[in-house]
Amino acid sequence: MGRGRVELKRIENKINRQVTFAKRRNGLLKKAYELSVLCDAEVALIIFSNRGKLYEFCSTSSMPKTLDRYQKCSYGAVEVNKPAKELESSYREYLKLKSKYESLQRTQRNLLGEDLGQLNSKEIEQLEHQLDSSLKHVRSIKTQYMLDQLSDLQNKEQMLMESNRALSIKLEEISARNQFRASWEGGEQSTVSFSNQQAQSQGLFQPLECNATLQIGYNPVASDQMAVATTHAQQVSGFIPGWML
Repeated sequence: MGRGRVELKRIENKINRQVTFAKRRNGLLKKAYELSVLCDAEVALIIFSNRGKLYEFCSTSSMPKTLDRYQKCSYGAVEVNKPAKELESSYREYLKLKSKYESLQRTQRNLLGEDLGQLNSKEIEQLEHQLDSSLKHVRSIKTQYMLDQLSDLQNKEQMLMESNRALSIKLEEISARNQFRASWEGGEQSTVSFSNQQAQSQGLFQPLECNATLQIGYNPVASDQMAVATTHAQQVSGFIPGWML
């Protein structure tokens, strides 16, 4: 007697659900193994239970390699299945950029004076105006650059002149200070010399000791002092005054 057909729906009984999961999981893993062995196929099986527990099977030695192969095949299929309109739009954009690039190269060669034989008179005239405008712009920039340099040099010159003026004033102050010091030292030396001369002149003349009282007649003390002074004068001058002869 055969088994009846089982209705596919969620098993409400928790115990029965766990038992059924274990039996069918083992059967699925067995079938995957048999498929890989019998048909020489690369099989990878990943199962997560309702509690989040992982069960896996891989016919190769590395599950990540099989997953990488799966991703490459999937993305490759997406690239192949791109719409034809998107590819056509990308191709038109490529052609537009290529044409613009070639035009820029041709313009650059023309500005350098190359490949002018393919241009007509109007295009050559436009090229000439473009070159004149570019030349004027370059000259204007050059002139402005030279003016800026001249202004900088003038500012530097002004700063140097001010520094020179300040140094000149400082030099004059130092020179005046040195002259004043020299004159002051010269004045001190002349004062010392005058004092020495005055002292020497005072040494030549010695005051005579005499009595301040006026005496009429012969004074023996005054006569003796006079005689001593006369003897001293003779020793100093070497001659006798005429009034003493």
